[in-house]
Amino acid sequence: MSPDGEPDGQADRPAPRGPSGPARGLLVVLGAAALAVVVLLGTQVAGVFPDFRNPFSKEQTDRSQPPLLKSIQDLSRYVAAEGNFQVVVDLQNDRNNVPEFLLNERTLFVGAGSVEAYVDFGKIAEGAIAVSADGKSVEVKLPAPQLAQTNLDMEKSYVVAQQRGLLNRLNDLVKGDPNRQQQVYKLAEDRITAAARDSGLTARAEENTRKMLEGLLRSLGYEKVTVTYTAP
Repeated sequence: MSPDGEPDGQADRPAPRGPSGPARGLLVVLGAAALAVVVLLGTQVAGVFPDFRNPFSKEQTDRSQPPLLKSIQDLSRYVAAEGNFQVVVDLQNDRNNVPEFLLNERTLFVGAGSVEAYVDFGKIAEGAIAVSADGKSVEVKLPAPQLAQTNLDMEKSYVVAQQRGLLNRLNDLVKGDPNRQQQVYKLAEDRITAAARDSGLTARAEENTRKMLEGLLRSLGYEKVTVTYTAP
């Protein structure tokens, strides 16, 4: 025991001190920031303020121009049949006497598209509908069915593989070619169109149109209905 009544070894021990001035200020700032975050999260959950957005989130800006109406046409087509086709295009472009690893472009593309076969009722000639004297039979002469333009479905079409030479890739880095795939798309459309011509789609359209008109005209009281087609 010391003369002052304090236990030995404790008389000269300094009293514990709190954080220094700078440390105390830092703790106050951190505490205030934590309190602010808790308050903001609480108000967001409670719906007091709208959702907070990440200041570094990705944003997409659409600067596309509004659609331009160029023409309006009254349609009088009866679509009597539709064919769905798929074609595989293997197109290669290279240069003679140049190694393929330098100049070569090969694309393997699967194209899916549809072709409509229709009868243009707007081209029915005058006198094409003849009714018999007794009103029991009718004859209808229609223009031959036609094939509409091939519709290439880009959502179902895709590139399977693509090979490009070194110089082709360097050219893409320098200037690029946004229409590079147009040749492949055009070739796919041409092949689907050719397949539609050979598929008997127009014959199916003739039969479907004939059945439609026969059912319609018989419901109007005609007992005999004859549908013929003019030469294309």
